Amino acid sequence: MIHHTVVFRLKHKESSADEAKFLADAKQLAAIPGVERFEQLRQVSPKNDYRFGFSMEFRDQAAYSRYNDHPDHVAFVRDRWIPEVEAFLEIDYEPLT
Repeated sequence: MIHHTVVFRLKHKESSADEAKFLADAKQLAAIPGVERFEQLRQVSPKNDYRFGFSMEFRDQAAYSRYNDHPDHVAFVRDRWIPEVEAFLEIDYEPLT
């Protein structure tokens, strides 16, 4: 199991229509084959300045790799993520055995 997480801050103003559109459009990532338990999260800790998080799970590394290379993911990163995300931190976990 791969737990894929990313926390991020958008370039858009807080609570703006652009922010809402980005988050709504990002939901398309959940439809990519292999994605399980997709969540969009609002970051609430005062310990950092990220505003949002996405979390999803993949059965194994192969499923995660197929997601990474999927044309819908590649297009989202190119057309939305890179131009609209100001800063982010990505962390991928595997459960300890």
